[in-house]
Amino acid sequence: MDTRWLEDFISLAETRSFSKSATQRHVSQPAFSRRIRSLETWLGTDLIDRTSYPTKLTPAGEVFYEQALEMLAQINTARELMRDRRGAEPSVVTFAMPHTLTLTYFPEWLTQIRERVEPFSARALALNVHDAIMQLAEGNADLTLCYYHPQHPLPLTAETVEYKVLGEEPFFMVSRARNGEPEHQLPGKKQTPLPFLSYSPNAYLSRMADLMIATSPKTICLNPVYETDMSESLKSMMLAGHGVAFLPQSAVAREVAAGRAVDISTRLDPEWELRMQVRLYRRRSSSEAKPAVTAIWEASGKFSLD
Repeated sequence: MDTRWLEDFISLAETRSFSKSATQRHVSQPAFSRRIRSLETWLGTDLIDRTSYPTKLTPAGEVFYEQALEMLAQINTARELMRDRRGAEPSVVTFAMPHTLTLTYFPEWLTQIRERVEPFSARALALNVHDAIMQLAEGNADLTLCYYHPQHPLPLTAETVEYKVLGEEPFFMVSRARNGEPEHQLPGKKQTPLPFLSYSPNAYLSRMADLMIATSPKTICLNPVYETDMSESLKSMMLAGHGVAFLPQSAVAREVAAGRAVDISTRLDPEWELRMQVRLYRRRSSSEAKPAVTAIWEASGKFSLD
C-alpha cells in the first residue's frame, strides 16, 4: 500500500469532495480517483458511497477513517524517529529532485560540488516535482534540486525556503532522426497529426509542454499515443520511432549531438522556445543545517551549469 493513499482518503473524508481533495493533494482529479480506488482494492471493500452527492463514506469508510488517522500518526512518528537518527549522520546529505534531474543535471553538478567541499555521502530521492519539494518542506530532505518557471511557481514560500539559480534548461520538441533529418516535421496536419508522446497531467513537465503548445507560432496537430510521468521513458519511445516528445535539453543532448534526434521546435520557428530555471532549495532554518549542507550551499554559488 502507498501511504499517500491514506493521506488522500483522509483528505476526501474531510472535504467530501473529489475535486477539492485533488487540488489539496496537488494531483489531477482522475489521478486522485484512481488512488482512492487503489486503496479500496487493496482493502477489498468500498470506502466511498458513489451513489450520493455530496460524497459520503460507506460504513466501512467511516470505520477506516479512524484507523487511517491512527496508522498515519504511527507512520509519521516512525518517520520522525528515523529522521532524528539520520540527523546524527552529519556527512550524509539527502537530495530530493525530479527523476529527470537525477539522470541528467545532478551527476555533473555533484561532480563539481565534490571538488569544492569536504567529502560527504549523498542520498538521492527521485520523485515528482511536488513530492520533491514536499520532502524538503517536511524536513525529509536537506536540499532540493528542481525545475522552475514563473508561469508555474512551486508551492513554497520565501519565509520558509531560499534558493539559488544553478542554470537554465531549454525545453523543446524532438523527433527521431534518419540520415540527419527528422522523421516528423511540425506543425503536422489535421488529417495526419503527429503521434505525440506526452507527460501525465500531474507531471510538472506536462505544464511546460502545455505552455509550449499554447505559445506555438503555428497551430500544431498532435495525436496523443503514449503517456508517462518520466522524461527518460518519453525519450526511449521517441528513439524507438513511436512519435515526438517535449524533452529537457539535458535529457536528449547526447542523442541530438549524435544525430539520432532532432530539435524540431526551432525548425518550425527559431524564436519558439521555453527555458526553465534549475534551482537549488534549502530551508531557511540554516542554523540547524548539517555542516556538509552549509558547505554545499556556499559552494553552489561559485558556478552555474548551462
